[in-house]
Amino acid sequence: MEKKDTNTIYIVNKRASFEYNLIDKYEAGIVLMGSEIKSIRQGKVNISDAYCYFKDGELYVKNMHISPYDHGGYSNHNPLRDRKLLLHKHELRKLYRAVKEDGFTIVPVKIYINKKGLAKMEIALAKGKKMYDKRESIKKRDIERELGRKFK
Repeated sequence: MEKKDTNTIYIVNKRASFEYNLIDKYEAGIVLMGSEIKSIRQGKVNISDAYCYFKDGELYVKNMHISPYDHGGYSNHNPLRDRKLLLHKHELRKLYRAVKEDGFTIVPVKIYINKKGLAKMEIALAKGKKMYDKRESIKKRDIERELGRKFK
């Protein structure tokens, strides 16, 4: 029987599912500095404004804010630097094709520490919602909340 890890850190981008229709999800590794992984383990990450882009055939995440490590010294990291994402080559090609030809975008959905202790980011291939789609999402959420209150 597998024991559930209680120290798992999940940083979720709630805004991504509201702003976009998430089509396909991928798990990507993140290239980090030592002080950045320590800050992630403390849960000091903001990915609500983050997005992914291609540069020289590689995928990077921009505007992901990782707060400087509290006990870090003079070599602390830049909180808003662009970080490289690690994916398989065939996944990169598929994402690149979708972004260039079909007008999709790539958004970070979640950051977590896996069982091996490595930081992973769940990214999604997404299409932007229209205003009426957003209103529909709000209406569904309100109905579910009301039903939850009545049947508790």
